[in-house]
Amino acid sequence: MSDEEEEYSEEEVEEEEEEKKEEQKPKKPPPPEKHEPEVQKTETELILEQKFAKKLETDEDQWKQYIDDWRRQRAKEEEDLRKLKEKQSKRRAQRETEEHQMTEQKRKQEEQRQREAEEKKQRELEQKKARLEEAERKRQAMQQAMDKAKAETKPNFVVQKRTDGGPGASLGNSAADRLLNVAAARGELGKTKEQLEEDKKISLSFRIQALEIEGLSIEQLKEKAKELWEAVVKLETEKYDLEERQKRQDYDLKELNERQRQINRNKALKKGLDPEALQGRHPPKLQVASKYERRIDRRSYNDKKNLYEGGWEAQMMGQLEKLWMDHMQSFEEKKGALPKWLGENPSKGKSGSATKDAAPPPAAAPEPVAVEEEEEEEE
Repeated sequence: MSDEEEEYSEEEVEEEEEEKKEEQKPKKPPPPEKHEPEVQKTETELILEQKFAKKLETDEDQWKQYIDDWRRQRAKEEEDLRKLKEKQSKRRAQRETEEHQMTEQKRKQEEQRQREAEEKKQRELEQKKARLEEAERKRQAMQQAMDKAKAETKPNFVVQKRTDGGPGASLGNSAADRLLNVAAARGELGKTKEQLEEDKKISLSFRIQALEIEGLSIEQLKEKAKELWEAVVKLETEKYDLEERQKRQDYDLKELNERQRQINRNKALKKGLDPEALQGRHPPKLQVASKYERRIDRRSYNDKKNLYEGGWEAQMMGQLEKLWMDHMQSFEEKKGALPKWLGENPSKGKSGSATKDAAPPPAAAPEPVAVEEEEEEEE
């Protein structure tokens, strides 16, 4: 159903309601009828009137059917709208329930997380307290060992290491204890001011014992005050001793540093270095060349190349050349004259006298020359 039809139907309904209201109003008396002469209607007019009346009845039936359909459609839409509103309200209630359950779950998780954080913090606090108690016990043991060693007169800068398992044996003499001390010192450097204050409070909590003066008499209170005074005097004495010991150690360190400086100065002078060359953290630099020989290198490539010539290779070449010359000289000396011909001498012709006069050459004469030539070639 379109919007125009709905507007039209609503206008029709309003018109019908207005008509009903007008009908319910008291009617005025009708005016007196005027008798007019009746007009005789023709047959055609009667037929038209009947058709018009039939058309009006048909239109009225269509409008009634249309209005009934519209009312049924409107009732159906209202029912669907009511169902949607009920579904929406149910969904809203379900969503509120789910949100409440989720909020409750988050609250429980947050409480559990806070409880676990508190438990973890308490465990760390207990562990820290145990470590500080152990450190306090070691400190007290060290103090006792120092009190025992006061009778002996020794230099303040000499540290005696205990190897007999005595009171000071486990107070930083072993490598593991030294590493632990270094790790603890680094941990202390990385702590914040609040963490240091917390450690101080924990340390003081078991260093400073609580005063148990409830229910004590006057004499007992006096005795307690006397004990506290003696403890204060003892602590002040130990503080003074430690301060004096620190002053003495500072003086000894200064003296040792001065001795080391003098030793390094003498050593540098003996080596021909600057007196303050060995005073720094690093060794002095090596002086490869004189600072007065800094000049521009104007040599050519061939000049630089000739610097690398010679050496063992040139020496070997000279020896080989000398050996070759010696061999050639000995060969020239041993070579001699050619052997004589056994037959005719072509320079003297075919005379028989020359042949008879010529003594026969020894058969072994050419052989030594050949042997010597072969030996020279082998060499």
